[in-house]
Amino acid sequence: MLDKQQGARLANLWDEAKAASMSESERLLYRSNLLGSDKRITNYGGGNTSAKVMEKHPLGGGTVEVLWVKGSGGDVGTIKMDGFATLYMDKLEALKELYRGIEHEDEMVGYLPHCTFNLNPRAASIDTPLHAYVPKKHVDHMHPDAIIAIAASRNSRELTQKIFGDDIGWLPWKRPGYELGLWLEKFCRENPAARGVVLESHGLFTWADTARECYATTIEIINKAIAWFEAENTAAPFGGAVKPALPTTERRAIAQKLMPIIRGLIGTDEKKVGHFDDSEAVLDFVISKDLASLAALGTSCPDHFLRTKIRPLVVDFDPARPNIDSTLAGLADAIAAYRADYASYYERCKHANSPAMRDPNAVVYLVPGVGMITFAKDKATARISAEFYVNAINVMRGASGVSTYVGLPEQEAFDIEYWLLEEAKLQRMPKPKSLAGRIALVTGGAGGIGKATANRLMAEGACVVLADIDGEALASAQAELAGRYGKDFVRSVAMNVTDEALVEKSFADTLSEFGGLDILVSNAGLASSAPIEETTLALWNKNIDILATGYFLVSREAFKIFRRQKAGGNVVFVASKNGLAASPGAAAYCTAKAAEIHLARCLALEGASEQIRVNVVNPDAVLRGSKIWTGEWKEQRAAAYKMDVDDLEAHYRERSMLKRSVFPEDIAEAIYFLASDMSAKSTGNIINVDAGNAQSFTR
Repeated sequence: MLDKQQGARLANLWDEAKAASMSESERLLYRSNLLGSDKRITNYGGGNTSAKVMEKHPLGGGTVEVLWVKGSGGDVGTIKMDGFATLYMDKLEALKELYRGIEHEDEMVGYLPHCTFNLNPRAASIDTPLHAYVPKKHVDHMHPDAIIAIAASRNSRELTQKIFGDDIGWLPWKRPGYELGLWLEKFCRENPAARGVVLESHGLFTWADTARECYATTIEIINKAIAWFEAENTAAPFGGAVKPALPTTERRAIAQKLMPIIRGLIGTDEKKVGHFDDSEAVLDFVISKDLASLAALGTSCPDHFLRTKIRPLVVDFDPARPNIDSTLAGLADAIAAYRADYASYYERCKHANSPAMRDPNAVVYLVPGVGMITFAKDKATARISAEFYVNAINVMRGASGVSTYVGLPEQEAFDIEYWLLEEAKLQRMPKPKSLAGRIALVTGGAGGIGKATANRLMAEGACVVLADIDGEALASAQAELAGRYGKDFVRSVAMNVTDEALVEKSFADTLSEFGGLDILVSNAGLASSAPIEETTLALWNKNIDILATGYFLVSREAFKIFRRQKAGGNVVFVASKNGLAASPGAAAYCTAKAAEIHLARCLALEGASEQIRVNVVNPDAVLRGSKIWTGEWKEQRAAAYKMDVDDLEAHYRERSMLKRSVFPEDIAEAIYFLASDMSAKSTGNIINVDAGNAQSFTR
């Protein structure tokens, strides 16, 4: 078996009652989404599907045959109708007359736009000829672990024949492109009874005359491979376990120590976000005898390789005699050695016209007895890279269990990684947002200012951890932001900022979720109002606990992480104009806010030498969306000013110099400025966002 999940058979999910009323192109979409819904069939963004459909000519004159095929960069599991490229089949056939041979096959990509049907803006992928020239109406190209385990075995041709007979053919490794499309056409015409082909080190092609039959064939062939491995691969995985897997809590604790150090060492040129995976498949691999030897071979399938680099870095850690301090001390040298090895790989394999060397750091870090850590430009990419390497682990498990696993040859791997067409695609990608790769924790994250701040930071590409004491509001805020930006980019932690142990746990959880921290927005708050003689010790202590001690506790944890990462950091306190200007009947609140501001000044002094910046935003009278402006505080302030509560907002607006109301989004904008590189040379500063109040001028 490849693993427990691999041992389970794929279900045929086709619903003919649903599909019967669909058009041919709609059935292609239906088939694609079914196939992409199971990672055992294909990984995220991997694989391709197509259908040759008769369409009405946009200029009249009858119908024409059109190839519908997944467009460049799409994902079959989530694709919509606009994700398919559409091309005239007669024009694709005519391209054969322009083909000048394998040395010039990349130039054929430039001709694909000339074949576009109906001005479809979706760009065709490099796989288009592979689908166009198979003489069948429907074609699936998938990357199932069970099939790639066959394709990546040293005797893959023999295994393919043994398992499938003449039903499924075999073709040697060939980089995807025009030439491979011609190979597939030739195979199909010479083997008319075959229903598909295994591509060495790559994946599976299947075909049929109907969408339903094509889908059923794909499921059938993958299930046949799964069943064969289940019967034949009975050996202990990867040579058997030689190291223990640590308990779950210990694995997580080790990851929390490793991730910020790794992140700091690899993030000098570009901030990265981490992902931790200690699933059963990963643990089987990282405790095994063959871990080092198999990891050194790299992956086989091109899609796996592009996401996970030439090979992973195996961290020097012994779970049988754990010494994390020794491991941490050796990380800098290990990462430097990996970079040097990558540079040597580049120099060995580069061509005269190769693009410049890219980031030489590893994407995948394997920790014996602990699990796998991945780092990438954002959380989604880090997670998907981990999923791809799990696919690679499953492939290695299958191939090494029945044969000898073979990775992609180094030169072939390089030629894919530094393919000029791939480079052109990278150059067309939009410029990263200003906070891409940054990780922020926002206390009071479920309230008006906190949620507005998280929204502003996430809009600029940051990953955000919402921390709040209100569990219901916290869940609602996370769901709202996840719906807007994607669930990969937001997490939540239940945090009472006065609980030292809970604060420590919340920051530790942030490390295992995202790998580090760049920005702390300390915003948790309360408000109270009472004449001094009616201010109880409990009320006084509550203000000091939350607004002074709480800010100290979260800042202390953030500083610990910043110093471990050695990559600077950013703290923004949300204080109040009351920290600078006294108000009647609010001695406890004003004093605590003044302490908060002075704490920020102290921390700015402590952090400056390590590029840790600490600044303050002072709001005033932010009523809309604020939890502190509900209930007693609003009533108390109205009583202090001898007015009705409904008149408070107008009162604060009219007392301001600019005669304007202040909203949570206004505070969030100031926080974003201080958290971003726009304020890179500012620390120890205060920005008042109060529509103008002479009493709270800082000078």
